[in-house]
Amino acid sequence: MRLSHTFETADIRCGHLLSTFLYSHPMTFAFALTANSGRARAGELTTPHGKVQTPIFMPVGTAASVKTLDADDLRMVGAQIILGNTYHLYLRPGIDIIRDAGGLARFNGWRGPTLTDSGGYQAFSLKELRKISDEGIHFRSNIDGSAHLFTPESTVDVQVALGADIIMPLDVCIEYPCTHADADRAERQTLRWAECQKKHWLEIVERVNSKPKGGSGQCPTVGNFAPTLFGIVQGSIYPDLRERSARALVDLDFPGYSIGGLSVGEPKSEMFPLLELLDGILPESKPRYLMGVGTPSDLVLAIERGVDMFDCVMPTRNARNGTAFTRFGRLNVKLAQYSCDYRPIDEACECICCRNYSRAYLRHLINVAEIAGMRLLTIHNLHYYLSLVRSARLAILENAFTEFKESFFKLYKDDADSV
Repeated sequence: MRLSHTFETADIRCGHLLSTFLYSHPMTFAFALTANSGRARAGELTTPHGKVQTPIFMPVGTAASVKTLDADDLRMVGAQIILGNTYHLYLRPGIDIIRDAGGLARFNGWRGPTLTDSGGYQAFSLKELRKISDEGIHFRSNIDGSAHLFTPESTVDVQVALGADIIMPLDVCIEYPCTHADADRAERQTLRWAECQKKHWLEIVERVNSKPKGGSGQCPTVGNFAPTLFGIVQGSIYPDLRERSARALVDLDFPGYSIGGLSVGEPKSEMFPLLELLDGILPESKPRYLMGVGTPSDLVLAIERGVDMFDCVMPTRNARNGTAFTRFGRLNVKLAQYSCDYRPIDEACECICCRNYSRAYLRHLINVAEIAGMRLLTIHNLHYYLSLVRSARLAILENAFTEFKESFFKLYKDDADSV
């Protein structure tokens, strides 16, 4: 099955239309930079479904659900925005069902801001099922083997139908290690697609903007808003390709910028210099989203380098496998040493898991595969991650991020298995 959503085309320039609509319309997108502490930034995103204070971590709800949790749980742990996956939602339950429900935020009861990825990462992670061409990404469903095609334009259309607040362009995420030549081809393809998608998105913005109030016209969006499209910087570990990608995307004037293709196996010593490079290129006035990263220490070090937004499955996946994140590092509750340990996961944590349950009880739940244990550890891990970025924000507002970072690393050890 090929996606075939089509809209009338128009010769729309990328300048004043974008800035006038996106930054003056009360139901759309804005980013305000509130404070700096060194290069670390505190800001606020305004989206059609509400405001988001940055820096922020976004829980991953691949199939319209953060595994083991419901929307009330997410609000309880302090989530402000969650992520959905275009590839998986397109296959199941299908975009028509979500669109007719009023969009992803209504379909899953979250009601708040959402961000969707484009399916480019699934093309990377499910590479045995896909083929990339100039036209787009041809893939076979991992569910039933059926054939599909994501084109740059159709991927935007799917995310518009999902009703997300922030959407991602189709990109080519390349594996590590790779040659400079392969990374160069992937980056050039990503940029070609970005140009097509920016134009297509602007046509949708214009259509929404020109729709009469209360009118029923043919409008492709869910609700009276167009989602906001970010650009994605690619280029693997090669600084020259990263710089070329970032500068080209800045010239295209996206409302925000994602940094993709990291945390795919490269050493951390490669990632952080690239973030420093991009910090000097990406506009100060627009949000920066580091995709798929990472550990608590990754977040702190990336915030120090000017990153505003993060997502990662690490806190939820680790929870389901019995690992908790604490201010001291990771704690594997499955270990025998916790069988009679009646302390909470972290005595300083105020989540419902730590207020009410012991390591011994959680170890029992995980070892008998009881879903309550997975849920409680997921609540704890997300509470920890969201508290961490909230504390980082407060430190930035007080111009004390360096002190916050030093305090964090005095306690936190990535390889700690006991507390």
